[in-house]
Amino acid sequence: MADADDVRRLALALPHVVEIDSDGFDYRVADKGFVWSYPERSPGKKRVIRTDIAVLFVGDEAEKQALLLGEPDVFFTTPGYDGWPLVMLRLDAVDARRLAELVTDAWRMRAPDDLVAALPPHGR
Repeated sequence: MADADDVRRLALALPHVVEIDSDGFDYRVADKGFVWSYPERSPGKKRVIRTDIAVLFVGDEAEKQALLLGEPDVFFTTPGYDGWPLVMLRLDAVDARRLAELVTDAWRMRAPDDLVAALPPHGR
C-alpha cells in the first residue's frame, strides 16, 4: 500500500524534479506537472486536497482508457478531467514498486528528451 510519502520519495528521486508548495503534493519537471494530489471538487462544497489520491499524467487518451477499463479499482477519472491525458490513482491500491513505475512513466512523458535519454530504462 503506497501513500503520499512514497510519491514524494519517488518523484524527488527523478532528475530535475521540482516540488511545488501546495496543500498536498505537486511535482513538475521542465515546468510540466507529472504527478500531484487530487483536488476533489463537489458541488456546493469547498475543494478538498486528497493526498490519498494522485493525479498522473498518462500521455494520451488511449492509455488513459486502457488504465481505466483494465483496473477500475486502481484508476478513475471525473468529468472535469475529460479530454485530458490524466488519471486518478488510488494510492492504497498499489504497492511502492507499482507506484515507482507509474511515477517514472509519468515523468518520462513530461521530461525533455535529453533527461529521458539519461535515465536508465528501468528506473532511476
